[in-house]
Amino acid sequence: MRRARRRLLAAGTFIAALLFVAGSLAIAQTQRYPDKPTRISILASPIRSFDNRDPSQTRFGQLEFRGGLELASKYGAFGGLSAIYLDAQGVYLLGGTDKGSWLRGRIVYRGGRPAGIADAEMAPMLGPDGKPLAARHWYDAESLAQGADGKFYVGIERVEKIVRFDIGRDGLTARGQPISVPADFKTLTRNKSLECLAAAPKGSAHAGALIAITERSLDVAGNLRGFLLKDAGADRFSVKRSGEYDVTDCAILPPGDLLLLERRYSLVSSLGMRIRRIALDAIKAGAVVDGHPLIEADLGQQIDNMEGIAVHRNARGETIITLVSDDNFSPIQRSLLLQFALVGD
Repeated sequence: MRRARRRLLAAGTFIAALLFVAGSLAIAQTQRYPDKPTRISILASPIRSFDNRDPSQTRFGQLEFRGGLELASKYGAFGGLSAIYLDAQGVYLLGGTDKGSWLRGRIVYRGGRPAGIADAEMAPMLGPDGKPLAARHWYDAESLAQGADGKFYVGIERVEKIVRFDIGRDGLTARGQPISVPADFKTLTRNKSLECLAAAPKGSAHAGALIAITERSLDVAGNLRGFLLKDAGADRFSVKRSGEYDVTDCAILPPGDLLLLERRYSLVSSLGMRIRRIALDAIKAGAVVDGHPLIEADLGQQIDNMEGIAVHRNARGETIITLVSDDNFSPIQRSLLLQFALVGD
């Protein structure tokens, strides 16, 4: 019985990997975005167990699973969640999609577990002229960070731009202003670039600077290219690439660490997810930085194409890590929201 179960799991893993690759390759390039801020309804189905093989297991590496949701909506622009921001209480959610849309809403909790998304709305990311960024093909919004100035910065792949939005003042109708970026952004690998964007917090190493790390734009040593963006210019560094993982997002773990969300997939190793913890003070010009994993997961757990990460503290003072997945607007993938508590340190 156990041998048959293992064979079934292996077959399911292989098929799921095939579907993941097929779904990723089949993304339509036609733009999907709303014309104006629009209230939407999101159906949230609870995920009570993270491990498909042992539903009683809650501890995974240094994280403890606290709950999750599978999200769906009839609204055509919903999906493709590639980056998220949560407020300090973990309630207010702002997300960006890879078709150039905003998603804003409120996470509803019951018993400390996510139970739904309320007050949800979507809107196009707008350019300086008030027209959707997607209309000018600036649509692949893959990273999102709130800067020290309170404004939100969005990293856009394919065009290698970072655009600043004053959401606090103008809400989802804010007009984005491209900021100055290093000239060598133009040498980044197309569709493998600006996946990680984070702002170093006050009191930390590099306070006020933006940290950008690429998905899989490699240096001459085969490591991931990174940039420390400051008012005075930019420093270049690298992140050691290992295990065939690519970066999909990042977030600050106060007071002085960076969490890298990473993904791998192939027909051999199937789909995998990892979160790596890197010290902020290790990042400096010319450095090659590395860190230890907090968690690794595969299709034996409830994962999909995990592309967004955020960190907050709950009312009990626990550090909560929230992840979301990008379904690539594919019917064979899922939009997931997962939450874990950091319990091992």
